[in-house]
Amino acid sequence: MKKFLVLAAILGFVAFGCAERKAVVPTQPQEMQQPQTKAPEESTKAKEKITEQERAKVESKDIPSKFEEISGMFKDIYFDYDRYDVREDAKQTLKVVADHLRKNTAQKVLIEGHCDERGTSEYNLGLGDKRAKSAKDFLVSLGVPSSRIETISYGKEKPVCSEHTEDCWAKNRRGHFVILKGK
Repeated sequence: MKKFLVLAAILGFVAFGCAERKAVVPTQPQEMQQPQTKAPEESTKAKEKITEQERAKVESKDIPSKFEEISGMFKDIYFDYDRYDVREDAKQTLKVVADHLRKNTAQKVLIEGHCDERGTSEYNLGLGDKRAKSAKDFLVSLGVPSSRIETISYGKEKPVCSEHTEDCWAKNRRGHFVILKGK
């Protein structure tokens, strides 16, 4: 009888006493992680809602039909990892864009903010927005009216390079310029 009770206790412990452990793998680089304060399903719903709102903004960007888009006139500017301040090597390109816009008053510019694949879609949409706005602020400081500058964030949705290397990620952390030319 003692053996039966000991065996039953061991089986009970094994069956009910050991909780399954799951490995926790961060979805963002350590520097980007923020403590989660909401319930997991509430946080996921909020992320989906923001992502849907941002995607709707991207898809329905109000560019007047009287404008024609011209891409590739200017070099892209690049940003450091997890940063949105304008680098020294980007200032010359921004000066060229500003000169062009001051000479061509019928044109506007759309600045696209892009990120690399690391981090969540929500985080990268926000970072891409900050990158585009910092480029806009620099153009405004050079005398371009803010009414002639539009910004949009694509986050990590439109990479120019798909390898998983630092060189490739650096190419994706960019600001891209699209001239909106009056017809």
